[in-house]
Amino acid sequence: MTPTMRRLVFPLLILSLIASGLVSACSPKTTEHPFPMASMDNMPVDVQSAPVTVQQAYQFAVANPDLLQQLPCYCGCGPIGHTSNYACYVAEQNSDGTAKTFDNHALGCSICVDITQDAMRLLKDGKSVPEIRTYVDQSYAKYGPSNMP
Repeated sequence: MTPTMRRLVFPLLILSLIASGLVSACSPKTTEHPFPMASMDNMPVDVQSAPVTVQQAYQFAVANPDLLQQLPCYCGCGPIGHTSNYACYVAEQNSDGTAKTFDNHALGCSICVDITQDAMRLLKDGKSVPEIRTYVDQSYAKYGPSNMP
């Protein structure tokens, strides 16, 4: 192989790897969700700069209040007025059910976020809300009291 051919082969190899998707360092990674996710546009700055799992948990909570209002949290947040996993993300809702005031509790609580991430995964796997609730109760009761009856 001539020196000229070697100079051409390497860039062509890199281009073919990028085109095939094997090298994607510059490509953004997106995760498809089979459920609604709220836009980051209206999220507080602290949420927008949080780790991706926390951002996704807030996005899911805002877009799926009916589901998360049926799931407890086991981080010990009941005494601060939280009545569900949803309350770890949203402190107050508008009359139409949309988020009015965000709660920053989940920004620093991995249990809240883990419960939400598990709910997302189980929902994606086709589990029902009662099945998700049973999983949450069985998996997280060891961490503290439920904030729901």
